[in-house]
Amino acid sequence: MSACEGPEAELLAVLDRVVERARGGEAVEAYGVDETETTVKAYGGEVESLSSARTRGAGVRVLDGSRVGYAYTADLGDEALAEALDDARANASVATPDEANVLPAPEPVEGLPGLYDDDFAAAAPQDKVDLALALEAAARQGKRVKGVDSAQYADSVATVAVSSTTGLRGGYRRCDAFVLVEVLAEHDGQTTSAYGLDFARLPGGLDVEAAAEEARTRATRLLGGRKPASAKLPIVLDPFATASLLGVLAAALNAEAVQKGRSLFTGRLGERVGPDWLTLVDDGRLEHGPASAPWDGEGVPSGRTALVEAGVLTGWLHNTYSATRDGTRSTGNASRAGFKSPPGVSPTNLFFVPGDEPPEALLRRAGTGFYCQQVLGVHSGANPVTGDFSVGAAGLMVRDGAFAEPVREATIAGTLPDMLAGIAALGSDLRFLPFGGGMGGLTLLLEGMTLGGA
Repeated sequence: MSACEGPEAELLAVLDRVVERARGGEAVEAYGVDETETTVKAYGGEVESLSSARTRGAGVRVLDGSRVGYAYTADLGDEALAEALDDARANASVATPDEANVLPAPEPVEGLPGLYDDDFAAAAPQDKVDLALALEAAARQGKRVKGVDSAQYADSVATVAVSSTTGLRGGYRRCDAFVLVEVLAEHDGQTTSAYGLDFARLPGGLDVEAAAEEARTRATRLLGGRKPASAKLPIVLDPFATASLLGVLAAALNAEAVQKGRSLFTGRLGERVGPDWLTLVDDGRLEHGPASAPWDGEGVPSGRTALVEAGVLTGWLHNTYSATRDGTRSTGNASRAGFKSPPGVSPTNLFFVPGDEPPEALLRRAGTGFYCQQVLGVHSGANPVTGDFSVGAAGLMVRDGAFAEPVREATIAGTLPDMLAGIAALGSDLRFLPFGGGMGGLTLLLEGMTLGGA
């Protein structure tokens, strides 16, 4: 792995001290995080709250033969680290043996210097306050805008490091900033709401006007919405809705879920699941991706993994454990919820490779259909095990290739396999949303779905 300096080297030195305490015959891994998050919320032209929180700690994984134990500490002093190591050993002693429990060997890693910009430290607290206030002020403009439910600026700067007895060791830094606003619109007693957001490495790269305009447009165009007539017709998903769909697919493409038979794709590797031009990719090395990193949650180099290629299911998302069980290589998708958890499996920047048509062209191709800009109940209505899909939806009808009357209290129903097979076109408007992983949203045209309503 690449050499470290500055905060990365300091954190790595702490982890090295844990690894040096390994006993003969045992494998030890130490994973550390030092992250500071700042959030500014604005309301009524004033600062509603401003908070800054630092999270710092290390997780220790011990492999005693094929038994694994985990423990963590928020205290990086030698005594606390030694105690965490002893706790991990004790946990390993009572764990169930599993031959797939191994630590990854070191591999060459190419850094991602674009993840951190030294100018991030130059942003003053007042600059961040000004962004939140400007966001709220911009969101309140325009007809039919009743108010702003929330307007916030947030950023984080994180140092991450890992060290293990296999010789794997390294660290990196990243910085992120985003703005998020929810606008409330009202007309004739009906209220609607919608979000707008922007994401960048530096506060100065954020476009608060665009985020506010997005929220205003999405909220006001839903006013007057009614239940639609039930019909089977083309459905156009906006980028937010497509990102929600990808979240469900990600759960089904998780190798651990596949191995346990908890995925609709179990046993389908190599089968056609979509049109021959459809490609679904997870790429942890996209410089501007919200979930990018040079390596994953256990030090394996991140990379580009084609999950669906030319319409064929070609792979799963793996960490070292799931890859060992399958006799293959990790895809660099080990994930952690900070230092408090051992590595699981999750996507990084997951997206459909975009087409070359703008959203307007997909509306014209739909002719008469439904434009979905909001899905409700995805976690309960979309099942990555059975493939059943039935969720609430709001948006606009499409007539003659253009937006028509707004719709609410609708339902989109079908199955996930039918949805993949029914993808008719992908827009060119790919964008990554910094929530729920790094899902890539774009406009998507589906055929063969049912819109339920009155």
